[in-house]
Amino acid sequence: MVGAAHMADAVERARRMPQLAVGLHVVLVRGRPVLPVQSIPDLVAPDGEFRDNLFTAGLSFFFRSEVQRQLEAEIRAQFETFQSTGLRLDHANCHNHLHLHPSVLEFILKIGRDHGLTAVRLPSEPFLPSWHAAGEGFAGRLSYRAALSPWTKVVATRLRRAGIAYNDHLFGMFDSGQMTAERIRRLIPALPEGVSELHLHPAIDDANPDSRATGYSHVEEFEALIDPTVRAAFTQSNIERIAFRDLARRPR
Repeated sequence: MVGAAHMADAVERARRMPQLAVGLHVVLVRGRPVLPVQSIPDLVAPDGEFRDNLFTAGLSFFFRSEVQRQLEAEIRAQFETFQSTGLRLDHANCHNHLHLHPSVLEFILKIGRDHGLTAVRLPSEPFLPSWHAAGEGFAGRLSYRAALSPWTKVVATRLRRAGIAYNDHLFGMFDSGQMTAERIRRLIPALPEGVSELHLHPAIDDANPDSRATGYSHVEEFEALIDPTVRAAFTQSNIERIAFRDLARRPR
């Protein structure tokens, strides 16, 4: 999130770990812009941050040409800001999975092509493995899957036609902020064939979480990532851990 408050610290840490695959998380709602607010007045609220309402933002992105011009400018600025760090672009996606929006995806692909984009997250969470791991939320997970499935199929088609690699599945959308070690251990044996991304929001301190991420277990998710029993479960199930850059070499 190149407009976030601690972006400089994140870049410094990433530079010390050249093996780390770092992607661009494009933010267009519920966060900070990169451009001055005077340049994108229709994208921001009076406090200078992006608007919180995804529905009204999505409508304006689609129907208002002036908003689309500002949207394209902001997305380009975020790609350019990432490029200025000198980090290799592993992949791109959008905050709140907003690249499911046709206008946003169009600009991501258009601008990303100029910045070496080779892979994009596909936010598609299979119902049965997700429910098996959590053991709860049957109706909600099924509805979530049914609502998003038509959109993810369209996105997958557009990515394929653009020559952009993508994952097959994404887990942690419905359980956002609650991907504990126990839940991941239950999920691993149920992972479907193909490439799955696990979607976590780890941190080493819950004292100052994002105000929009209330109820997230940031520390537990961080601990899950370094839990030796989780690592052992991956090994036992013969699951290979890869980066998005590895997907770019996989035929579609």
